[in-house]
Amino acid sequence: MDIIIDGYNLIGSDQGMRGALEQKRDWLIHRLSIYKTMKEFEITVVFDGWRSGWAHEAKEKRDGINIVYSRQGEKADDVIVRIARQKGNGCVVVTSDREVCNAVEKFGAAAVHASEFNDILRNLERPSTEDENENSTARPMRGGNPNRPSKTERRRQEKLKKLRP
Repeated sequence: MDIIIDGYNLIGSDQGMRGALEQKRDWLIHRLSIYKTMKEFEITVVFDGWRSGWAHEAKEKRDGINIVYSRQGEKADDVIVRIARQKGNGCVVVTSDREVCNAVEKFGAAAVHASEFNDILRNLERPSTEDENENSTARPMRGGNPNRPSKTERRRQEKLKKLRP
């Protein structure tokens, strides 16, 4: 399974965006590398460079984590959607941006809220139970069984379960 992460979104949901961003990026990469050794998923973190980035998209690999900086004038959201379109239904996108969630779900990718993934990263050492937060974000359906989550929500919950260590 491939995980595509909106880097600044994930940092912001945990630590806020004030202060030294470089240290926060390093902290995130370090936590993700620990997570990668446990789960062995392919992880790509996308950082925004649209305001003060380079003229071209920059890519690097550090501690087994693929890092992408969007080019100047291009938002990380656009890069995330493009990568999710290429990877299709085998990937999970970590973001809090509703527009990005809606866009990637059209390609069959599952969207996980940044705060949910931050909970997973914070609890790497603590084993979680299988059904922890199982239906915490289930939305009611418009028709049919009102207790059954939507197909999109069921897919998201399946992927979220696989993400937990």
